[in-house]
Amino acid sequence: MCGPPEVGNLPRVTTTTTVPRHSRWIDEYEAGTGSATVPVRRMDFERYVADLPKYFAADGDIVMSHVLSVLSSTFPEGEKFFVRSVAAVRDEITDPQLRADIDGFIGQEQMHGREHLVLNDRLAEHGYPTRGINAYVRGLYWVRERMQSKKVNLAFTAALEHYTATLAELLLTDDDARAAVGQPGARDILTWHALEESEHKAVAYDVYKAVGGGELMRIFVMFLTDLLFIFETGVMGVISVAKDPDARRHPLKLAKSFARLRRSPFVSMRALRILAEYHRPGFHPNDRDTTALIAEWRQALFGREGQLNELVAS
Repeated sequence: MCGPPEVGNLPRVTTTTTVPRHSRWIDEYEAGTGSATVPVRRMDFERYVADLPKYFAADGDIVMSHVLSVLSSTFPEGEKFFVRSVAAVRDEITDPQLRADIDGFIGQEQMHGREHLVLNDRLAEHGYPTRGINAYVRGLYWVRERMQSKKVNLAFTAALEHYTATLAELLLTDDDARAAVGQPGARDILTWHALEESEHKAVAYDVYKAVGGGELMRIFVMFLTDLLFIFETGVMGVISVAKDPDARRHPLKLAKSFARLRRSPFVSMRALRILAEYHRPGFHPNDRDTTALIAEWRQALFGREGQLNELVAS
């Protein structure tokens, strides 16, 4: 396992007693401080992404910048869906530890959505279709929630949480994955997000099981998630690149960027193997023990000398 590097030369950010709320984000649920396992950290990256360049991935990689932009674009409405899915059954959970973890899950996911919306607004200024993707994802979940039961919503949430946990594990254990993200403004948001996805990776799964979710539905929904996630993000990525006039003006550079994508840690066989584990009957997210990894990155980011401490609002 590769240790955490320097996370970036962070600008001085004055911490305050309140976090400025983004004008298009609403914290629908009060989550408190969470639990020791899943703590809520209130972050403020707005000033940190203000100078993020258009092609922020390593070496100005066009395609990787678009791929990461698409992923970030899906997060705000995706996180809201996750929160609503878990909050809808919170009162049915009797286990006190799981209830505390649910509060942490809700707080963390709300913060992820809000900070990614800040990042997405910066990317929109560069011409990325982040707002269009956000609107599409919002409509998609609006339809799903009117067609699906609470249990099916939880099954999709648990499946998508395995995707984010997989991406998180890759980012936290692979130097090349972190390097591919490039600029500190984007890399540090994703590294913080990855740590917290690792911290709460089992919460939605445990809630699904606690309300009687079965194995057949869990595995079937993961198959659907595989198909939809790969297809939809692929289409979004192609549209994002196609709409980029700077990319069209440099076809050779674009072709080389596409070729590099195939060697990315995010589309490696290791990533596919981790994702495939979810299909195994009896699988649990904690089968992949990331306890030491979480402890290592908690110290690197939020320990006494943690590199992100100045972005935490007290």
